[in-house]
Amino acid sequence: MFIKDLEGSPSLEVVNLVLQKLAKGEKVTSLAIGEPMYKTPDEIIEVAYESMRNGDTHYTSSYGITEIREAIVEKVRKKNNIAAAIDNSIFITSKQSIYSSFMALAGDRKKILIPNPGYFYSEPAMLAGFSPVRYDLRKDLSFDVDDIAGKIDSDVAAIVINSPGNPTGRVIDRDDLEQIYEMCRRSGVHIISDEAYEDLVYEKKHFSIGSLEDSPDLVITIFSLSKSYSMTGWRAGYTIASPGVVSNIARVLEHTYTCSPPFIQKASAYALKNGEKFIDEFKRDFKKKRDHVKSRLNHMEMLSQGPIEGAFYAFPSFSKRKSSTEFSKELLEGHGTAVIPGSAFGPAGEGHIRISFGGSMETIDKGLDELEKYLKS
Repeated sequence: MFIKDLEGSPSLEVVNLVLQKLAKGEKVTSLAIGEPMYKTPDEIIEVAYESMRNGDTHYTSSYGITEIREAIVEKVRKKNNIAAAIDNSIFITSKQSIYSSFMALAGDRKKILIPNPGYFYSEPAMLAGFSPVRYDLRKDLSFDVDDIAGKIDSDVAAIVINSPGNPTGRVIDRDDLEQIYEMCRRSGVHIISDEAYEDLVYEKKHFSIGSLEDSPDLVITIFSLSKSYSMTGWRAGYTIASPGVVSNIARVLEHTYTCSPPFIQKASAYALKNGEKFIDEFKRDFKKKRDHVKSRLNHMEMLSQGPIEGAFYAFPSFSKRKSSTEFSKELLEGHGTAVIPGSAFGPAGEGHIRISFGGSMETIDKGLDELEKYLKS
């Protein structure tokens, strides 16, 4: 696999198109970008600022400074019930960790199972030398253990799960996670659990599959500070895995990124130790937006929206006789509103669009107004 053979990120392509239109003076309402509108809390910013003033501007270990690794371990033990130690932790942004985790598992097994529809895991899997194999969700976008069972064989290195899901907004039930874990344990298959939206679960309770292990072994759990603390531009995240996998991930970083800036690590440690109040505030606001968006979508002709259990995405299906790409282009060109075509998330995403409610209520309503006009046209 060569880099020239990889497709670009579908979501970033839409975002870049929106930015180009804005640069030309065109008015665009974006329901496309997966980013909270909130400012990073001042307390977190101040920690980074003081850290820079104190000289924390040099190289660090690729694993992360001791302070952040200790904060990570304390957090996952208390909040996720994962029995982690320092050597199970590494500070790494979640998107980088997805690719690095694939690289860490490279070997004789050549397949990675990824959700369909699901986030953009196929390209980093191919870049790491794997063949991505899609497992299907049910029609209502819930998890289908039976479909996965039929796809696990001796050539599968890992399965990627994502809960809460992007783009689906669904949360995987604990019973399903327990079944998947046992299935993978018997087959020696790793589980890469993308939990970037762990703090945005509304009625249900988030469950980390890594808590099923006495100590991290087959499960690689990927976390992010981007959504929980509105720190998308900081590129802050962390991963919990076996010492061997963590060492392999660090080796990838050593030869690519080297390390994360220490002032970002210091601020991230503060967020993990003191940030629950911010999470609670953001979550309350997101729940209000979720309720509002779901209500509006369910009253629109030619749209069908199921449960939105977590994250900040709606993924409605539509009955207009056209592709999701055509739908999205017409909505943008004719009504100045950007969404992500469902086909970007895999073949099973066709017939859907992804709507982000990460923006202000004003932006959300403006975009939904234009969507409703388009559906009636």
